[in-house]
Amino acid sequence: MTKYIFICFIIILTFSLSGCSNNNSINNNTDNNYYNSISSQDTDNNYSVSRTLYTEPPKNIETELATFSTKVTIKDPGRQHNIQITCSVLDGTVIKAGETFSFCDVVGQATPERGYEKADVFDSDGNIIQGYGGGNCQISSTLYNAVLELPSLTVVERHAHSRKVYYVEADKDAAVSYGSVDFKFKNTNDFDIKIYCSATEDEITVKIVKI
Repeated sequence: MTKYIFICFIIILTFSLSGCSNNNSINNNTDNNYYNSISSQDTDNNYSVSRTLYTEPPKNIETELATFSTKVTIKDPGRQHNIQITCSVLDGTVIKAGETFSFCDVVGQATPERGYEKADVFDSDGNIIQGYGGGNCQISSTLYNAVLELPSLTVVERHAHSRKVYYVEADKDAAVSYGSVDFKFKNTNDFDIKIYCSATEDEITVKIVKI
């Protein structure tokens, strides 16, 4: 009799455990089906559940419009340092449709507090002197030549240097000096544009893209 009762107990225990396992399996499957489905409906209780899948917003598509590069032949450390600073400031600048770009406004004044060093610059008489931000004019001239490739960009202000420069052809330079001379152009397109500016020890490159 005792042996019979023990066998019955084992059978009942096994059945109970199996029932729990099946219930958990059903619950897990139900959860997975709900998570993977966009919408579901309970016909017995007359209600529906829906959720919206997250979609990343579309990224801006960029189309290259113009690129221009100039060679860096003067290896002065101060000049090289200044070029790197100004390129990093100018890089990624967006000019919206109808807006006017100002080199001096975007780049700002070249001061030692901002990390600029002294390098060769021209004074108004064409003399070579030392000044903070030497090298910036090569960047503005590189940008100017990229702008010249796009008839839809209108040059508003541009000044030649007081003497010939080596990195662009004659009359293709754009001198800049904060507070006195600037390089400006207007984006007359019906779309925004972006400026990319980079420099190595040997070359400065400016790229203009449509966004």
